[in-house]
Amino acid sequence: METLIPVINKLQDVFNTVGSEAIQLPQIVVIGTQSSGKSSVLENLVGRDFLPRGIGIVTRRPLVLQLVHVSEENRELKQHENGRIDADEWGKFLHTKQKIYTDFDDIRQEIVNETERMSGNNKGICGDAINLKIYSPKVLNLTLVDLPGITKVPVGDQPADIESQIREMCLHYISNPNSLILAVTPANTDIATSEALKFAKDVDPDGRRTLAVVTKLDLMDHGTDAIDVLCGRVVPVKLGIIGVVNRSQQDINEQQDISEALKDEGAFLQKKYPAIANRNVIDASYKRLFARVEDTSQCYGVTVSVFA
Repeated sequence: METLIPVINKLQDVFNTVGSEAIQLPQIVVIGTQSSGKSSVLENLVGRDFLPRGIGIVTRRPLVLQLVHVSEENRELKQHENGRIDADEWGKFLHTKQKIYTDFDDIRQEIVNETERMSGNNKGICGDAINLKIYSPKVLNLTLVDLPGITKVPVGDQPADIESQIREMCLHYISNPNSLILAVTPANTDIATSEALKFAKDVDPDGRRTLAVVTKLDLMDHGTDAIDVLCGRVVPVKLGIIGVVNRSQQDINEQQDISEALKDEGAFLQKKYPAIANRNVIDASYKRLFARVEDTSQCYGVTVSVFA
């Protein structure tokens, strides 16, 4: 499988360059409502801050994110492919050709610039994807797609049919039978009304390739918890339900390191949900999360974009 990953990545680059979708390549598609915590989930996977943040709709173009694991054995090869790189982690956009980004703040700014170039500087969306590769020893070999958050009411210069535009964009990606759907829902909302799970059910009625992620566990009303949700007693999800804790806005403003945030998450889960904190149903380690998804999906005979 390791030898297949570079081939799939190159195919994705080629198809994105020429605008062809003749082959439906495997990938993990992340969907959820605005401010549901999608960005935090993706950043925890990478272990770095690199996504734009703000109020309202921030992700306004699909972001195809290829994570490439760089081990000690293949680090020299990766440096040879991309030129001399004096960094342990770096990024590379398809639209900037061979330019290497070693500062993740620059990666964030380039996403903002490229989004505004195609979508305008207000709140409009665009279906043309931004393609980013991140090379790091901390990641698994995964391909993920981050999509604009599901919304109902147009704001700024958004068209009146913004809801249907985003819906069509989401359905376009999650309808790919080789995609794994990561349906993100905040814990402080009713999972039975989850738009992400509703979208997933429309294209995956048997739930063979849908995994739920419940974010913001620490923001639930006092006296309540998510144990029934996480155990699937409210809405069953065949591949499982993962609970996570997001960094607060204050943590982000104070530039809390994601590794510290993951430690805080682990401590919270052990304290609040000790009975299940160490089970795969709820796992602060995102690497173990996707390894579990690969194992589980293979049991159902489904091909997903988890290449570990």
